[in-house]
Amino acid sequence: MSKTAVKFTYQDYLHLPEDRRYELIEGELFMVPAPESYHQDVSRNLEFILWKFVKENDLGKVYDAPTDVVLSREDVVQPDLLFIEKGRLGIVKEKNVQGAPDLIIEILSPSLRYRDRVHKKKLYRKYGVREYWIVDPQKKQIEQMRLEEGGYRTVGLYGLEDTLQPTMLKGLKVRLKEVF
Repeated sequence: MSKTAVKFTYQDYLHLPEDRRYELIEGELFMVPAPESYHQDVSRNLEFILWKFVKENDLGKVYDAPTDVVLSREDVVQPDLLFIEKGRLGIVKEKNVQGAPDLIIEILSPSLRYRDRVHKKKLYRKYGVREYWIVDPQKKQIEQMRLEEGGYRTVGLYGLEDTLQPTMLKGLKVRLKEVF
């Protein structure tokens, strides 16, 4: 007798204990460990830079984890940071975001590197996340990708001495020295 994998849905996800973080990718449930302190420092720094620019220019909303992003019944993620343009704020509901944000930022953790680089990248492409950044705290680098026909194209790989300029937040300059 063959073993069938159990598939979870968003309804199942809602009944999980709230004292832990979870994600649901293609019906497979993953527990997300608490991030390390440096990860949190990098996240806070990036969030502040983004939030300040977005607020001052009335461009939309910036959210941080844990915020449920419901992409489908079987795909629910909690990106480290996300941005939704003002004209698309209708996807923000009381308990979650229902649909693809315009920008998602994942900050790599040692145990989740592969999931962020492969599984989530594929998932974000599938649902139309327009820009995806992978932040590597160990290397002090940010890879900026833009969704194009056929998948994500790396726009730039930025190091500690560089300044990243997001394609969708015109005028914003992210100095990586301020992030790391």
